[in-house]
Amino acid sequence: MGVAGSSPSFAGEPPVPVMDRDEVDRALGRLGAEHEAIETSLLALQDHAGRRLLEGAELTGVTKDRWSSTEQEITLLWGYFDAYSAAVHDTRELRSRRRWPNREDLLELTDRLRGRSVTIASSAAHPAPSITGPAQLSERFSLAELVSRMNELYARSLDMVVTADSVWSALPARIDLLSAELQRTRSLAHSVGVRPGEHPSGDELESITHELATLRVQVISDPLAFWRPAPGSSAPGGGRPDTERYDRAARALEDIRGEIEAVLRVRQDSEQRLLRLRDVLSRADRTLTEARSARGEVLAKIAASEVPAVSGPSTALQERLATAAEYRRHSQWHRLSPLLESLESEAEDELLRARESLTSVTAPLAVRAELRGRLDAYKAKVARNGLAEDPLLIERYDAARRMLWSAPCDLRVAEEAVLRYQRAAAEALVPGQGQGQGQSQSGPSDRRGDS
Repeated sequence: MGVAGSSPSFAGEPPVPVMDRDEVDRALGRLGAEHEAIETSLLALQDHAGRRLLEGAELTGVTKDRWSSTEQEITLLWGYFDAYSAAVHDTRELRSRRRWPNREDLLELTDRLRGRSVTIASSAAHPAPSITGPAQLSERFSLAELVSRMNELYARSLDMVVTADSVWSALPARIDLLSAELQRTRSLAHSVGVRPGEHPSGDELESITHELATLRVQVISDPLAFWRPAPGSSAPGGGRPDTERYDRAARALEDIRGEIEAVLRVRQDSEQRLLRLRDVLSRADRTLTEARSARGEVLAKIAASEVPAVSGPSTALQERLATAAEYRRHSQWHRLSPLLESLESEAEDELLRARESLTSVTAPLAVRAELRGRLDAYKAKVARNGLAEDPLLIERYDAARRMLWSAPCDLRVAEEAVLRYQRAAAEALVPGQGQGQGQSQSGPSDRRGDS
């Protein structure tokens, strides 16, 4: 059932086609569902935990400014909704007057449903000029325009409420958990001597404590300052809490906890480590003592040889070892830990240095021993081949032996004597040449010429 004609319109606006009864009824059905959805959303916003927290909090910074505007927008939103509800109610009442509305009824229903039929006074539409511009006496809306305006205000208000609630739900609880862990770490640190003013980690713990307390106060009073909007997101609350400062404090606490655990391990095994250090330094001292004794023997038994000097034991390491033992007695674990680590490395270096010194000092004796062994080995080889009674070999062997077993021994001359004996033995051991043949082919006088 259509009705000819069109509804009234404002100046400059095209006329609105008059709706028939079925169109009016369908439009009223949609309005009913839309009104119920808007009311449900507004009530949910009113009861939102974030909004209640914002109302009761002492806000600062950007959150304070934003909430001041949002409160006014929420007030304006309810003013729009009241006007919208009244318009929907009046339109329903008009439609209920007649089962079959006449032309005048349809014209008025069309105007109310599609025209700018809702007038909102300035006190409701503009509670604060800063929101929508200069104050006006009144403003007219169509129902669709009013819904669109309410949607805008609702989206902005909900975004602010959800954002603040998201930060409050995420950060304070995490800060409290980290603060509890910080207190446990501080107590443990105090038990091992890591205290402010006495150890860098103690000062760092104090700094983290102050940072977490400051961060919590700032998060509670200005949550929007700790929000990172998601790029390109238009949904209310699109983004995530900014946890950079919290994460930095958590990492610093984790590092300190690792240091404290290392100190605790020092407390548990410090006695064994000190015993091992004493043993290593004792072995280094004994090795140096042996090197000094060996040096005297070398100087007495070996001639024309450069023998390096042997240093004494490291008194500095012994003093530091005594300091470490003192730290342990007074439970100064934070000082004992780095000292033990450096001592362990330096003690091993000291033992290596002592061994190298002993090796360097005894090198001439080792050379003499090697020459003696080589001489005896060739003598045995000569005897196995039946040349033990060769006069030249006997003479050269005796000459080399006297040099090697005399003191002081000139290693250079002794080595030459051993080499002469080796050459003579090698000539005598030519394959196919026996003891007699060797004497007939090369007389003693000929071979003596090598000596």
